[in-house]
Amino acid sequence: MAGRDLFVFVALTVISSLIAPQARGNSEGDALYALRRSLSDPDNVLQSWDPNLVNPCTWFHITCNQDNHVTRVDLGNSNLFGHLVPELGKLEHLQYLELYKNNIQGSIPVELGNLKSLISLDLYNNNISGTIPPALGKLKSLVFLRLNDNQLMGPIPSSLASISSLKVVDVSNNNLCGTIPTTGPFEHIPLNNFENNPHLEGPELQGLASYDTNCS
Repeated sequence: MAGRDLFVFVALTVISSLIAPQARGNSEGDALYALRRSLSDPDNVLQSWDPNLVNPCTWFHITCNQDNHVTRVDLGNSNLFGHLVPELGKLEHLQYLELYKNNIQGSIPVELGNLKSLISLDLYNNNISGTIPPALGKLKSLVFLRLNDNQLMGPIPSSLASISSLKVVDVSNNNLCGTIPTTGPFEHIPLNNFENNPHLEGPELQGLASYDTNCS
């Protein structure tokens, strides 16, 4: 009896190992399909996003690595309407999230802070509102953060100053408040990348102005 149980256990283990890559692929596909369901797509740019496929690597506007993990989502200037979804935070290998120049509304999901491999977050020229999540400070590989030309409110999170890889930050043309950070990567960000935020003061006067000055 014990021998038979051991055989069954080994067989199940082998089967699980064989289907595991497929399950990982499907989990990424599920996350992306959740995004598709949240978007209106009048130009049918997402027509190839078939949730019945093993993984999303054959979908248009999706790039995968050699292990079939999603590394890029390229949907800039695609005439998409709708909102972002927290499921995007499950794309742990994602490096580029390009959703600029659409008509995306709602807030930036806190879960995007889980995208530890993310290099570029381009959400500019949409209608995104709410605040910039402090959780984005966990994106230690981030180089490009472009959130300009939206309707974002609140302060620039101080957590962003801890991202040493950050080279480009643009939050101009929003409704941000508080002060412009001056430490870490912000030492080299030009001031015009913060312009047209009526309640944003800056640059930050360390020891004299609190970080959330002018924020109610």
